[in-house]
Amino acid sequence: MLPNINYSELPRALQHILDRDNNNVPSAPSRRSFLKLAGISGFALGAFPGLVLAKNATEATKPLGPTQLPSAFVEIAANGEVTITINRLDFGQGVQTALPMILAEELDADWSKVKSRHGTNDGAYVDPSMGMHLTGGSSSIKNSFTQYRELGARARAMLISAAATRWNVDVAQLRTANGEVIAPDGRKLGYGELAEAAMRQAVPETVVLKNPKDFRIIGHATTRLDAVAKSSGQQSYGIDMHLPGQLTAVVLRPPVFGAKIATLDDAAAKAIQGVKAVLRVPLDRGAEGVAIIADGYWPAKQGRDALKITWDTNGVEKVDSAKQLIQYRELAKQPGNRYFEADMAPMNSAAKKIDAEFTFPYLAHAPMEPLNCTVRFNSDLAEIWVGSQMPGLDGMMAARVLGLKPEQVKVHVQMAGGGFGRRAIATSDYVFEACSIAKAAKSAGLDVPVRTMWSREDDIRGGYYRPAQLHKARIGLDAHGKVLAWDHVIVGQSITAGTPFEGFMIKNGIDSTGVEGMREPYDIPMRLTVHHPKLNVPVLWWRSVGSTHTAFVMETLVDEVAHANKKDPVAYRLESYGDKHLRHRAALELAVEKSGYGKKKLPKGQAWGVAVHESFNTVVAYVVEASVKNGHPVLHKATAAVHCNLVVNPRTIEAQVQGAALMGLSMCLPGAAITFKDGVVEQSNFSDYVVPRITDMPDIAVYTVASGDAPTGMGEPGLPPLAPAFANAIAKLTGKPIRQLPFKLS
Repeated sequence: MLPNINYSELPRALQHILDRDNNNVPSAPSRRSFLKLAGISGFALGAFPGLVLAKNATEATKPLGPTQLPSAFVEIAANGEVTITINRLDFGQGVQTALPMILAEELDADWSKVKSRHGTNDGAYVDPSMGMHLTGGSSSIKNSFTQYRELGARARAMLISAAATRWNVDVAQLRTANGEVIAPDGRKLGYGELAEAAMRQAVPETVVLKNPKDFRIIGHATTRLDAVAKSSGQQSYGIDMHLPGQLTAVVLRPPVFGAKIATLDDAAAKAIQGVKAVLRVPLDRGAEGVAIIADGYWPAKQGRDALKITWDTNGVEKVDSAKQLIQYRELAKQPGNRYFEADMAPMNSAAKKIDAEFTFPYLAHAPMEPLNCTVRFNSDLAEIWVGSQMPGLDGMMAARVLGLKPEQVKVHVQMAGGGFGRRAIATSDYVFEACSIAKAAKSAGLDVPVRTMWSREDDIRGGYYRPAQLHKARIGLDAHGKVLAWDHVIVGQSITAGTPFEGFMIKNGIDSTGVEGMREPYDIPMRLTVHHPKLNVPVLWWRSVGSTHTAFVMETLVDEVAHANKKDPVAYRLESYGDKHLRHRAALELAVEKSGYGKKKLPKGQAWGVAVHESFNTVVAYVVEASVKNGHPVLHKATAAVHCNLVVNPRTIEAQVQGAALMGLSMCLPGAAITFKDGVVEQSNFSDYVVPRITDMPDIAVYTVASGDAPTGMGEPGLPPLAPAFANAIAKLTGKPIRQLPFKLS
């Protein structure tokens, strides 16, 4: 359960999920009223949904919910400009273009006049499938594809109805195109001319959606709506917030997670020009810190640097990475919870055995924009400006800290400069911290908005890492190389333990996020045992979650099994897929075809590497070309083939895979690890926590498998198979399998 958040305050759909084991019967999410008043520049369609809800109710039909009403999503200005609100956080993945494309398609809007904006923690902007505010799990397009199509179709129907009333004709005689309603005699009315009248029309409960063959926006390569702003430095992010009278806070956090202040001398800090207050504040997970509030970031940082402080670390565990590895190895030898069962007796008669141990370090998210949150509040209203993946939960935490009701908190979702999971956290740690500081500031007489900012060093050392993992595998093969038995153990912290997600993501003591991607799609007899030790290191999902390590283990071991069978790795995979995994087959065959694998001769010293993995319902195959130069692995080229079903925006897919491949490459490079010594994180910035430079970036070609099926996830699936494909190429060159990330070749 969330710290300091009542069960009753959680999203209704999430309560239902948590209650499933108690056989509770789900009911429809509670309804809220969404009223958008017309402004002088435009009108929100369906501005009086209450009238429609009443009408629907009298007809004894299921009323439309807030996520189905155009009023919260579509605004048309008098000049025909269409502004579409997105129900997700855009932090680089491109949903601020893709979601408007979907809605504009059914609206028949003039794309040149379409804009987009972020939503809030309003109930209209929950994930329609999950019933909670969430950007994660590559679910944005997958879960809102039909929703946004229907929103566009409903808005279009209301515009047609308004035009039919004005012309006194049957709606069936009218059509739409490029932001206009057109009559049989050629008369036209622009959407801007009809917006005011359209908002008074009833919202249709059912609509007929376009045949995909008629799409003119969806499926076409489209420049992102934020491209100009981002490429010219004009894009504003959460960190850029500036409100009248606003002050800036930075925080001195303890070096060991959970520690408290022993002694504090803040005289020198208070003497820094521009510093307004130095305050002791509660932090995440019971820790304590010092907030320096000043009229800008620089004086606040100078004040922090001037503090003289000692820490009380009594009673908190001091994790040590070297000792942790020993602990994990001992756990791997002990009986644990079982995820897969299989008969291991054939292992005794195996003609050949593969014994492998894999180790994976903690990883920081390290987005380009460090965490930040701006808070303004009074006795009956709070406003939060933050790049949040879960604004609903963050709003609840803000309400709890500020002593308000959830409905008294408005979260303004801001464009974020990356996140990779760090902005979707059940404890709302950085929102809790920012609200605690704003509350303390007000108590100290500073009744102004406060923007709390993290530095890069704060971010790297601030916790919530991808968990460190250890895998041990023992594989028994017969004389022909067939897998007889596969005994596998995973040791790693649970991401969801102690969160609202525990109730449905942990079964039999096993966190499903830690084992996702294991065994599939291979029909092998695997026994999988899992241990989830508890350590004083906060952990969280990291782009592609469990697949960050499971894909590496599976796809490198499958290569070893293929070699044991004396088969080409591609041929072995295709044979293993049979006729059961057609999407895997299609992705791999496309990557092989486009890369020239098996046909093109590589330069001397280079080798091919292959890997395929499904995550978030999308399959991605990589064929890479790599070498070893002066003892260092070098990735020259990567060819990716993606099977994500229907492609909304090909440019988004290409960008997503390029970014995911780069992040996957980051796991491989020496220095890409978070390590601990006596409870303290040893890394602090990009000087000692390695990320790829432009010189590390390979040539990447991205292709998609043609499909008309409903789209699946795309933000995360491009990452998992990159590292194992790279490792498989290096293993061919060195003759030694890669068994750890980052790569260690000596």
